[in-house]
Amino acid sequence: MKRSRDTIIMQILHICNKGTNKTGIVYKANLNFRTVNPYLELLTKNGLINANEDEPILYKTTPKGLSLLNCFKQIQSELSTA
Repeated sequence: MKRSRDTIIMQILHICNKGTNKTGIVYKANLNFRTVNPYLELLTKNGLINANEDEPILYKTTPKGLSLLNCFKQIQSELSTA
């Protein structure tokens, strides 16, 4: 079954919560390197994750991203109990 864009974004925000590199995101979110790039660009551009300037580049969920992740979880919780 194909995952929704929102589900993938939620997974990436969750994975980046403690900080991880692109390879970690690819493996844990079950994506490939070609498909993960647009998501990382979108999330970075909107201030939901930060990428450090060091090598290797680590992605970390921002407070704004954590807030969105909590909203996603609350919506899922409400829908699963309905």
